[in-house]
Amino acid sequence: MSKNKKVVEAAGFIMLCMIISRVLGYVRDVIIYAQFGQNRITDAYNAAFSIPDFLYQLLVGGALSSAFIPVFSSYIATKKEDDAWEVASVTFNIIMILMAVGIGIGAIFAPQLIKILVPGFDAETARLTVFLTRILFIQVIFMALSGISMGILNSYKQFAAPAIGSVLYNLGTIVIGYLLSPSIGITAFTIGVIVGAILNFLYQLPALLKIGMRYHWTFNWRHPGVCKLFSLILPVLLGLSITELNLFINQNLASQLSPGIVAALRQGQRLMQLPIGVFAIAIAIAVFPTLTEYAAKEEYTNFKIAMSEGVRNVIFITLPASCGLIALGVPLIRFIYEQGKFTSEATQATAIALYFYSIGIFAYSAIHVLSRTFYALKDTMTPVILGSISMVVNIVFSILLIGPMEHGGLALAYSIAGIVNMLLLLGVLRRKIGSINGKAMVISFFKSLAASVLMGVAVYAFAVEMEQILDVSRKLNQGLIVMGGILLGIIIYGLLTLLLKMDEAKTVGSIILRRLGFKKG
Repeated sequence: MSKNKKVVEAAGFIMLCMIISRVLGYVRDVIIYAQFGQNRITDAYNAAFSIPDFLYQLLVGGALSSAFIPVFSSYIATKKEDDAWEVASVTFNIIMILMAVGIGIGAIFAPQLIKILVPGFDAETARLTVFLTRILFIQVIFMALSGISMGILNSYKQFAAPAIGSVLYNLGTIVIGYLLSPSIGITAFTIGVIVGAILNFLYQLPALLKIGMRYHWTFNWRHPGVCKLFSLILPVLLGLSITELNLFINQNLASQLSPGIVAALRQGQRLMQLPIGVFAIAIAIAVFPTLTEYAAKEEYTNFKIAMSEGVRNVIFITLPASCGLIALGVPLIRFIYEQGKFTSEATQATAIALYFYSIGIFAYSAIHVLSRTFYALKDTMTPVILGSISMVVNIVFSILLIGPMEHGGLALAYSIAGIVNMLLLLGVLRRKIGSINGKAMVISFFKSLAASVLMGVAVYAFAVEMEQILDVSRKLNQGLIVMGGILLGIIIYGLLTLLLKMDEAKTVGSIILRRLGFKKG
């Protein structure tokens, strides 16, 4: 099987698992918001993830994966597995020690940190946030183990275990949260998150053993691979710090708005992340080891082709998703969340956030591929510098727009920053490696945009007409409007892109057919 077909196969499987994982994630959110509503309780629950997530992203999620995979993969590609596992062992030992220190500091100073992050919370909400934050620090340990495992397995082109592990993560959260919430309230879902994180790692462990895991208790930080890794990781740490600072500032601003707005922004962003998580990240994860291998072997023609196809494919998929979410925003949120204590007012607040977040979906999708392109070239500084510029843009626009647009302005600022970041990455990449087949990217973008807008208009008109015919207070009818709109959108977009003779339609169609079992790779 060719490398391109392997990437398509891997991307398809990851997409399938991510779809299941995302669906389970929304089931979890439906249960939470139906039981507790969109208010200060769920504001506290969402804010409680801030510090633990920051620690994980800083040490593992973003920084380690972006630096570790290129170094580890380069040793694997050049048949130096002993060096690869030496680097993995040293990295694991150092990261876990740093994480233990970080968790200790975070747990001790949680009250002071929460007061800085969400100053608009009343005393009772702040106390609940601190309590949940301290519980969630336990999750970070197992998420770190899972993150390192995923980096190793992906370097070996093993994608199944990490993808399935992410499904188990959400499943564990749902089961434990649902069973315990009647007795201990929202705390049950933080315990569920810990159980889910443990399941995620345990499922990956057999795959690690199968590929011949060679862990050593060593701190040989002078190993050339370790030196290279940490030279790559430092710029990413800086960049992630700036990114997280931006998120903290947005949360700080949102906490001073009406109760429930922090949760509304979180839910809007989660819905916005659906096409990114299912499609863009799946393609980026699948293509990253291939990009790294091409770069290590200095096969730059194939490198450019793989990068260009990755960018075009994620934009082809996520542009119509953006228009679809804008067209079906209210019907979708009403169908998923509006029950129990989740009111129609909460639906409108979440929809406003979703509308403006959706504008930037295609840009953040492309960034996942473009940033990994730089990482494959062992250049982690450029994405950091450009990301820092875009984060400044985000902060400036957040401050400017929150007055006239409230939380909608925060979401729009986030989208503007993403578009700026994408354009900067493309421009610098072209200067770095020469032609990146930019003409094909531009043509593909505008064809996808035209088809997406036409599709979005048709889907919006369909939803409005159906709301006049059906009783939208019934869940069945709400579901019919959403599912009918999605089906109509897929058909219209598919037909328009075939008429426009887009190559990306064939690639995406191939992935879908393979996942459905109608086509063999």
